[in-house]
Amino acid sequence: MPHIHEKIEYAADILVVNGDAVLLRMHDKYHVWLAPGGHVELDEDMVEAALRETKEETGILPKLVGDAPSTAEDDLGRELFLPRYINRHRVSDTHEHISFIYFGTSDTRELNPAPGEKTDGFKWFTRDELDDPQYGVSKRIAMYAKAALDAATK
Repeated sequence: MPHIHEKIEYAADILVVNGDAVLLRMHDKYHVWLAPGGHVELDEDMVEAALRETKEETGILPKLVGDAPSTAEDDLGRELFLPRYINRHRVSDTHEHISFIYFGTSDTRELNPAPGEKTDGFKWFTRDELDDPQYGVSKRIAMYAKAALDAATK
């Protein structure tokens, strides 16, 4: 989805774990390894956006890892699943994102991106591969991915 705000936008990502590996995608525009995810649309919350974007980009609908909200929906609204991390980062000289980072699990490694989805590839990374210089995973993404691997095995 194109940017809907000029200065700062919200984004949501899910680090998906299957067994001993976590899924990253090579971003087609920035050429860096990132978790599946993207912009939060005007009619959705961060959790809905993270799940939608992950499904569109990978074909996987992960199960979120963590404590599900315990309160029921009522006329005052509903509680949302808490992200594991929130970060603010510069996308360009004039634009920033505030990203909500979630962890999830999948019972499959089979990928089936939606038609029209762009990527320069996917890889299921093991813990050791996250630190292997040949892949060039950033320290922040490697930290998130290792935390996701830890959380998924608890």
